[in-house]
Amino acid sequence: MKGYLVLSTGEVFEGELLGESKEVYGEVVFFTGMTGYEEVITDPSFKGQMVVFTYPLIGNYGINGDDQESKAPQPSALIMQSCRSQGYHYQSHESLEKYANKYSIPVLVGVDTRAVVKRIRELGDMGAIITTNPEMIDFSTKQVIGTRNLVEEVSTTKIETFGQGDFHVVMIDFGYKKSILTSLIKLGCKVTVVPFDTDEKTINNLKPDGIFLSNGPGNPKKLLHLTEQIKRLATTYPTMGICLGHQLLALAFGGDTQKLRFGHRGANQPVQDILTKKVYITSQNHSYFVTDESLKKTGFTPRYININDRSIEGMSHILYPITSVQFHPEAHPGPTDSEEIFLHFLTDMSSKRREKVYA
Repeated sequence: MKGYLVLSTGEVFEGELLGESKEVYGEVVFFTGMTGYEEVITDPSFKGQMVVFTYPLIGNYGINGDDQESKAPQPSALIMQSCRSQGYHYQSHESLEKYANKYSIPVLVGVDTRAVVKRIRELGDMGAIITTNPEMIDFSTKQVIGTRNLVEEVSTTKIETFGQGDFHVVMIDFGYKKSILTSLIKLGCKVTVVPFDTDEKTINNLKPDGIFLSNGPGNPKKLLHLTEQIKRLATTYPTMGICLGHQLLALAFGGDTQKLRFGHRGANQPVQDILTKKVYITSQNHSYFVTDESLKKTGFTPRYININDRSIEGMSHILYPITSVQFHPEAHPGPTDSEEIFLHFLTDMSSKRREKVYA
């Protein structure tokens, strides 16, 4: 049936709606990668968003189930020029369309995605509605994504431990990707995943060697009530933060975050290590960034910078062993140029352990 993407500006883009005909609201954003759609649609950082794929042919290799970053698709809707009805790959066990329909995620195809992306680049990420009747919509009844605590919708509700490594890492789950957990386990860590609002006493009782603040969706300032605890943990244990975790560390030490006009979402973002001058091609998915000027009295200094727009992509602290990056060293999808950054975290935990031995 015919479906319509209606932007909050009033602009309407026509396409064909696959699956349920229910009206769906979300923040419309775009992803620039040519592959990796299975990882994208299961990344919790996309919660509440409609993803426009800039690559025109999506679904070519189907769904294999092994590349999922969480147990279910996370976006409000998927928008693309073409969705293949069959996956042409030996690992595929179902089509993208069938997978999305199983979870009632609308798929809008045949849309002029280039035109949609141009509007997002001009005006910024914005609210949008997918509907079969563009004349009968009301944006005033919708809650703007920046005001929702989306982390509550994706975080685990129980404490679970994975792996049998030498270092014990407590990962605070704001909407973590499975590949982050896998990366830590492969590097010799036992990882205990805890809900985002787990109290400090419970975390201390787990006796971690390090604290990991995961990625996740939404506005970091919706979690300001957690920043005092985050600062205490980060000044007690070696700490690493990725994406939302990076933003929360900045806020915890007195920094500030702002929303990008349109986010970084893709597998080709160039980032430079200010210290070594090395350039990484990185995988990213975020709407917010840490402002440079706000770090002056936090003890943090910028460590990584985005070559395209000069935004901060990572920080280091002058006193505490804190590793913080805006991009995704574990990739999935994307290049693995920067996965060595996990080793900085392991080095910090190892150094802290030696300090305890010789204290």
